[in-house]
Amino acid sequence: MLRLRRTFLLDVVWRQLRHNRMALTGAGIVLVMFVMAAAASFVSTDPSAIDVGQSLLPPSAAHPLGTDDLGREVLVRMLYGARISLLVGFVAVGISTVIGIVLGALAGYYGGWIDALVMRFVDIMLCFPTFFLILAVIAFLDPSIWNIMIVIGLTSWMGVARLIRAEFLSLRQRDFVLAAQALGASDSRLIFRHILPNAMSPVLVSATLGVAGAILTESALSFLGIGVQPPTPSWGNMLIIGKQTLGSAWWLSVFPGIAILITVLGYNLLGEGVRDALDPRLKE
Repeated sequence: MLRLRRTFLLDVVWRQLRHNRMALTGAGIVLVMFVMAAAASFVSTDPSAIDVGQSLLPPSAAHPLGTDDLGREVLVRMLYGARISLLVGFVAVGISTVIGIVLGALAGYYGGWIDALVMRFVDIMLCFPTFFLILAVIAFLDPSIWNIMIVIGLTSWMGVARLIRAEFLSLRQRDFVLAAQALGASDSRLIFRHILPNAMSPVLVSATLGVAGAILTESALSFLGIGVQPPTPSWGNMLIIGKQTLGSAWWLSVFPGIAILITVLGYNLLGEGVRDALDPRLKE
């Protein structure tokens, strides 16, 4: 029965999305990003290979996106940067979603002192600006890609927790939950089998938008020099080189900047489309 409901839900979402041009545009951008990340596996050129004799060459047929100050191919580094952005986005959002679901489910289902404790912890976390909190934590850690993903995930779960808590508060008194409870279903079965599947719609929207936020945060940290470290290519640390040579080599700033802009826009458009498809109040 649950499988049939999920199939029906996916069918409804797809029917709504395919009539939403902005959502389809966002999905197309996301698909292109996946293709770029996959294409990096088939590129034989080393993104860190230095050739000083080919430094700062403008875009041409031989070098489609030009070369940087060390003679490295910007196109190859952009492809590898797409892989980094995908990895950071999905791992960070995965961590934050799991934490938010667990804490939000506990708060919404049990209520009482558990709800008060979790929500006061959420309020404390929300008192700190997220980006500055990440900067403070990274200052004490080695700025590696894994630390970046973990820190972003550990500092961005609060919105998911509040969404799940609100859904649980609404669903725990529904007839199907009370019926399962009357039949002797355990708390874990009620939470994970009956309530949580019905509470995931806003989480899917939040996760889609969260990927864009994580990519933007990683790019900002790398631009500041405390994110992904060279020679590993990242769109953020490519902008550092572009900033230093902005007057003479515009392509080093323009192409990574456009990639970040379009990618974040794509995920935001897709997230808005998913929200419209899942929220019955927005359907005509």
